[in-house]
Amino acid sequence: MLETLCVLSSLPFGLTVYNLLTWKRPVPSAREQARVSLLIPARNEAERIGPGLRAALASSSPSGVPLVRELLVYDDDSSDETTAIVEGISSTDPRVRLIRGGPLKAGWIGKPHACHQLFEHASSEVLVFMDADVRLEVLGLARLLEALESGADVVSAVPRQVTLTLAEQAVVSLMLVTYLSWLPLNMVERHRDPRFIAANGQLLALRRDTAQKLRGFSAVRQALVDDVAFTRNAKRRGFRVRFADGTQMAHCRMYRSAREVWLGFSKNIAAGLGGGFMSVLLVTALYALCFVWPYFVLLDGMLNRDATNFSFGLGGVALNLALRALVAIRFRQSWASVFLHPIGTLLLILIAWNSFRWMRQGKVAWAGRTYGEVAP
Repeated sequence: MLETLCVLSSLPFGLTVYNLLTWKRPVPSAREQARVSLLIPARNEAERIGPGLRAALASSSPSGVPLVRELLVYDDDSSDETTAIVEGISSTDPRVRLIRGGPLKAGWIGKPHACHQLFEHASSEVLVFMDADVRLEVLGLARLLEALESGADVVSAVPRQVTLTLAEQAVVSLMLVTYLSWLPLNMVERHRDPRFIAANGQLLALRRDTAQKLRGFSAVRQALVDDVAFTRNAKRRGFRVRFADGTQMAHCRMYRSAREVWLGFSKNIAAGLGGGFMSVLLVTALYALCFVWPYFVLLDGMLNRDATNFSFGLGGVALNLALRALVAIRFRQSWASVFLHPIGTLLLILIAWNSFRWMRQGKVAWAGRTYGEVAP
């Protein structure tokens, strides 16, 4: 069993190192780039949307040419000041336009529905979907467009994740570990099999003709994890999908409290794993064995003065800490996230089973709505 511990700890470490060496960051091109429709779904985003819109409107090419032709915000039946904030910005910049939404249509999940409405209203040849809490860097959009224009049909990117509270540092930081530790990321683009997929809907770019061939978001109308479902559908249809490192494109603070972390990941995890009992069991067992078990083996070796357990446990813990340190350096994560790794993993496992419970009960809750019938 101890030999198995070493193997299990070394596999995610080795794959993470491989991905860090091969997952390139797009460099903005000096050539002229298309101006885009920037499309933002928003539901009760008053605390976040203002700075996001202002940062997006400042986006430019390396030569200083503005890249946002129009910025459309779909107000998804907000009950806060989202509408007033967007209207205030639109009064000073004619590129900004508010689309007022109403009650959610039957058979749709909120975000796919909002994105579909934005797709139908957009007029540019290049469409960029962005979450309301994302803050683009000045050249961030240029980097995203370079990823799209250099041979891809659909590009999604992971912004730098800002984590301030301990819950964010422990759990949200694991999102990148999930991407890096279990799949060679260059296979997302190189391999045509739709099972090889990774995606992040915080930044998503594609051309209008591609979106039309995919019928917008109608094919994923009931998908809770809409970004993965959308890009997997694109791969099934023969389009080339790219998953990009967006650390230099934008930054985002997904959640701002332990409660938001719990609810946000409870919405996504089970659906992202396909919703089945065995898939949740296998993944959570793998996380426990790779990322928690070494700490218990090391502790047992220390308490019982067992040199064998101490050596194997120390090796597993060292690989875990080295993995997290490399990720922290590359993606500017906090050092607290490195040392919170086993605690964050245990919390993520608990959230995964809560997520599974929600799906089994048909009560998946998010943004003031509860969904019964959903698709992975």
